[in-house]
Amino acid sequence: MKTLDIGGLILTLVTVIFAVLWAFPIYWGVVTSLKPESQVIAKTVEFLPRTWTIDAYWHVLVNTMIGRWYLNSLVTSVAVTLLTLVISATTAYALSQLRFPGRTLIWYMILASFMVPIAALIVNHFILMAQFGLINTWIGVILPQLIHPVVIIVYKNFFDSVPKEYREAAKMDSANEWRIFSRIYLPMNWGVTTALAIVTFIGAWNNFLWPFLAVSKPEMMNVAVGITQVNDAFGVQYARELAGAILAALVVAVLYLIFQRRVTQAIMLSAGVKG
Repeated sequence: MKTLDIGGLILTLVTVIFAVLWAFPIYWGVVTSLKPESQVIAKTVEFLPRTWTIDAYWHVLVNTMIGRWYLNSLVTSVAVTLLTLVISATTAYALSQLRFPGRTLIWYMILASFMVPIAALIVNHFILMAQFGLINTWIGVILPQLIHPVVIIVYKNFFDSVPKEYREAAKMDSANEWRIFSRIYLPMNWGVTTALAIVTFIGAWNNFLWPFLAVSKPEMMNVAVGITQVNDAFGVQYARELAGAILAALVVAVLYLIFQRRVTQAIMLSAGVKG
């Protein structure tokens, strides 16, 4: 008969307790969004609705611009993801494989950028975008979100680990730098690229602070900012607010469920770099 592992049992119990505590706000938000407003504001606490309704979701879908907000989020998030990967991959390849004046200085500047929080650059970003007339535009939302030094560092670490023989063999075949990068180094890195793309997309989709500052027109808001406009003449409607928040998070939740392993891989890569 096997001996009962008390330590493992306690660890499992603690893990379950923390998982329940973490998931409870999500559960409460979903349940509240499915209640009539009269039940939401009632003094009694009810863990399940007495009357189930999707009126809150119907209101958000019909009476708000959530379709336009989804489009804005999709366009800006895809653009941020693609541009970030292209810029980061080419920059990392140049820093890893090429020798040019200022290379070391650029690398140290990228490393030093970790010491500058993004929030500290918000005012500069806003002034710059305003001077270029890019406030309330997709470009104005996209450009300041292309600063991702961790992606450059992850790419560079991978390119540094590629055996030099691949590059030397390509050079002997008269391949230029772009061909070496696009046909040899990048295809070897599709797993990392996919993971970084998913995490970058999720970060851009969930970004609130900069889109909130850069956009004032409701038709140009992304979904994270747009759901703050879910209100009416009767003041705050909690079920509708939570329905909007759940609809805003739905895309990210589905992406995470589909690409869970890739997301975990990207987080581990980023944590390794920052550590």
